[in-house]
Amino acid sequence: MKARHTLFCLLLLCCLQLAAEKIRVACVGNSVTYGMGISNREQYAYPVQLQQLLGDNYEVANFGHSGATLLRKGHKPYNKLPECKAALDFKADLVVIHLGLNDTDPRNWPQHGDDFIADYRALIDSFKVANAKAKIWICRMTPIFHQHRRFQSGTRDWHALIQKRIEQIAQTAGVGLIDLYEPLHKRPDLFPDALHPNAEGASILAKTVYGALTGDYGGLSVPQTYGSGMVLQRNCPISLHGKANASEKVVVKFKSKKRTAYADQYGNWQVTFPEEKAGGPYQLSFETKHKKISLNDVWVGEVWLCSGQSNMEMRLYECEEAEKYIAAADTLTRLHFFNMPAICSTANFEWEDAALDATNKLGYLLPGEWKRCNGEQAKNFSAIAFHFGRLLSDSLDCHVGLICNAVGGSATESWIDRGTLEKDYPAILYNWKQNDHSQQWVRERAALNIKRATNAQQRHPYEPCYLFEAGILPLERYEVKGVLWYQGESNAHNVELHEMLFGQLQKSWREHWNNPALPFYFVQLSSINRASWPHFRDSQRRLAETLPHTWMAVSSDLGDPGNVHPRRKREVGERLAAAALHHTYGKHHVVPDGPAYRQAVRKGNKLHIYFDHANGLRTADGQPLRGFEMAGADGLYHAAEARIEKDHIILQSKEVDQPCAVRYGWRPYTDANLINSATFPASTFREENIGAAK
Repeated sequence: MKARHTLFCLLLLCCLQLAAEKIRVACVGNSVTYGMGISNREQYAYPVQLQQLLGDNYEVANFGHSGATLLRKGHKPYNKLPECKAALDFKADLVVIHLGLNDTDPRNWPQHGDDFIADYRALIDSFKVANAKAKIWICRMTPIFHQHRRFQSGTRDWHALIQKRIEQIAQTAGVGLIDLYEPLHKRPDLFPDALHPNAEGASILAKTVYGALTGDYGGLSVPQTYGSGMVLQRNCPISLHGKANASEKVVVKFKSKKRTAYADQYGNWQVTFPEEKAGGPYQLSFETKHKKISLNDVWVGEVWLCSGQSNMEMRLYECEEAEKYIAAADTLTRLHFFNMPAICSTANFEWEDAALDATNKLGYLLPGEWKRCNGEQAKNFSAIAFHFGRLLSDSLDCHVGLICNAVGGSATESWIDRGTLEKDYPAILYNWKQNDHSQQWVRERAALNIKRATNAQQRHPYEPCYLFEAGILPLERYEVKGVLWYQGESNAHNVELHEMLFGQLQKSWREHWNNPALPFYFVQLSSINRASWPHFRDSQRRLAETLPHTWMAVSSDLGDPGNVHPRRKREVGERLAAAALHHTYGKHHVVPDGPAYRQAVRKGNKLHIYFDHANGLRTADGQPLRGFEMAGADGLYHAAEARIEKDHIILQSKEVDQPCAVRYGWRPYTDANLINSATFPASTFREENIGAAK
């Protein structure tokens, strides 16, 4: 018995010693750290979930206090709270500090913001005094979303300023930095009150902190856009990136070249190979000590992103001449497709729970996979993208990669990043399913799709920002030559709003790709019996003239009076290709556009209309010109007699003695028939306040 007792005591002593040797982790913070708003916070607050991830060798303690400020002159300074004393007495080995959210209160930042750096440094120093060997991380704050009552009255802007101060402190104070903002900024559905994450949000926090503390990021991985059959953009440096465990060595081999990188403290690595001319097939591999990823059939060529709504999404088999081009697709081996299809349509029905959940997790678009062109792949790919790529590959004599992530019914604002809208136009974010920024049918369709949702923050692809977060962010800076865009049907009710949003979209994407000159080629809306479309088409024409690195393809001659999805898509793709060949690839012998209105001049009772790309002006059907109208000072338009005079058009009307306005094709569904030698149609247009010739 004595021997057994002695053995028990020894075992107990060993256990106590092991327990004493646990690595102590102090989670310092405010209500987010505390777990405010989380049901059963004792089980799901982020420090508790962090403990589960770290395991028994760690002891994690929650020292969060709701309402705490970092500022020592704030309304509830953390350094004066009992949780601060307890955290210091804990003598943690690892300290994670998440403070600053409550400092956005008008009682705090406007009054005492100048003290923020000094006060944060003092808090950091106090933990170093408590344990000289302590390793300390400070955190970029979790998001505050637009629904917060003070978002536009200061919180948005002060939050951004405090983030910059936190980053500055991390760089100069010898402490680590954990980014709790980016992993959650795209997940507003996890913030019931726009400030506090729920249990799932706390799980993301825990995983983010776990990675920073341990350097464990799950080992080697690469973006979903990397795969066998991929096309890399030619004639520019080839940058490749991914994740690995912190400090892990990554060897990347491409062709006969090798590059080595070491993952940083956040698990990120990147290598760059010199630019390459078109060619292939090549092998590409990524390797660490524990894992290797090998890709085959890798090509260098041209890469284009094809996006928008249903007319870009419309598949080849749904269009005219489908059988002809599907049959020929097996021979188009230089085309490569990366399709990102939706998990379900936005048609008129209620979604199941699985679709609702996947959408909240930004899984509405399925991960793409590179496929070489053949009949089956072409059949189910965007018709416009297919025809664009077919002509481009032939003209450039190289492989072409096409990425398609179009979503039927999606609005422009769905494709703009959250930060841009929060800063430039936050009004569009509020109560989006009921506000007037979206068309009524868009709102109603979204409401029906998510009718079964129990989450008040349920997401939908029509929601502002959603498709940027679900469809653009996953591309992870994959180098593209340019963008094809066919969208506007869901924004045609508000020309003025779209004019602003389209510019914001371009700005958003160009910043994402770090390419301020990223070319945009978009399709002007076609013809249909919808009253607002003449105004919208003219707005699009003017946008193409004013926005930099932006060009437009006309499709009004291909429309259908009763169908928003005209089936003639070959011509659209070929017109986009012609424009790209001319403007982006410098093939100036290729006519890029139809007759483009330049100027109108009054001479007596006649108007002389001048165009760019006016060589070989004629009518599409050999009939007299149709679609021109004139108006005088009274603003009343009358049909005009029109005739072609070499490279311009002369108009006159018996009803208008002194014309000062002209319009062409100004009908929702138009049969206007002016074309040029390339058989490309003229855009519909309107010009007012025309002066007399000098």
